[in-house]
Amino acid sequence: MNRIQSYVVPASCRLRPSLRVALLAAGLSVAAATPAAGLTFTNYTTNNGLGANLVNGVFASGSNIYASTSGGLSISTNSGTNWINYTTNNGLGANLVNGVFASGSNIYAATNGGLSISTNSGTNWTNYTTSNGLGDNVVRSVYASGSNIYAATNSGGLSISTNDGTNWINSTTSIGLGSSLVNVVFASGSNIYAATNGGGLSISTNSGTNWTNYTTSNGLGSDYVRSVYASGSNIYAATGYGLSISTNSGTNWTNYTTADGLGNNSVGGVYASGNNIYAATYGGGVSISTNSGTNWSNYTTADGLGNNFVYSVFASDGNVYAATERGLSIASDPSQVPAPLPLFGAALPLSFCRRLRSRSKRLRQGASSRLA
Repeated sequence: MNRIQSYVVPASCRLRPSLRVALLAAGLSVAAATPAAGLTFTNYTTNNGLGANLVNGVFASGSNIYASTSGGLSISTNSGTNWINYTTNNGLGANLVNGVFASGSNIYAATNGGLSISTNSGTNWTNYTTSNGLGDNVVRSVYASGSNIYAATNSGGLSISTNDGTNWINSTTSIGLGSSLVNVVFASGSNIYAATNGGGLSISTNSGTNWTNYTTSNGLGSDYVRSVYASGSNIYAATGYGLSISTNSGTNWTNYTTADGLGNNSVGGVYASGNNIYAATYGGGVSISTNSGTNWSNYTTADGLGNNFVYSVFASDGNVYAATERGLSIASDPSQVPAPLPLFGAALPLSFCRRLRSRSKRLRQGASSRLA
């Protein structure tokens, strides 16, 4: 018996009906990858095991989901079926968790009582506060890469450790940060992006030594930047008035609002992957573009969201995760091509299409010879 293999075919790959029939006859299941349209969300609340219904942030990797709630850090290792909630009883700095990041067995929780870090998947926690060098005990966001840890604090600027938390250096307005209240931090190599409250988007290209600040005068929708994400020369800033995007490392900005299709002008979170952009809006649900911002689709409670007030959004492994005011909402997104395609690089869609067509041709030729 043939082992069934399933692939999602890129929208650009056009297969004639006869080719699809041949592939199906050989045990190859083919489904077209459609844009992020018609998504249906499943909402998880305290009834499912979350620490609280108010979810401030979310991160996911594989079947592991991490939800920062107002009642602790909730973790599922089986795609949301079961949840374990971690609180001050387990060593967290506070039960109010503002943000979360994970890498392997390392988990970083930004709490209202410091930065809590576990190096063994949550079994034990170490809490870092101002006594360890943090700028403020209220940590709003966290990001990590290797031994580098970046903590966005409420009034002490951006705290950076290059040795897993042993020592900390604080970047504030005194060295060019737009504001000492940092909502979200993201880093890539020596580039650090700090979304500040009222001071615009601060960017350092030398690991925090110097900062360049971008505001409405540079094209941002608002100086209140609630979140930031970057990929290559593309920068995405979630602001108090629209989603601001730069494709040239901050030189120019385009601001997207409800006039362009966003669910709400007040954007709380942003994530991007390829041409897909995900915006968490305050009151308008989740806005998704699959063509780099040209068009937008909006998802609300009518599509299963726990609430239209969305604080954060993340996408990974074919799923979209929305941290809402009333639960964590998860949807399967067919516009994300699954990882197990046996091809890599920019030529993936074209090469994949060619391989499908080649295989179907061989199958049809084989079938013809058997019939003869």
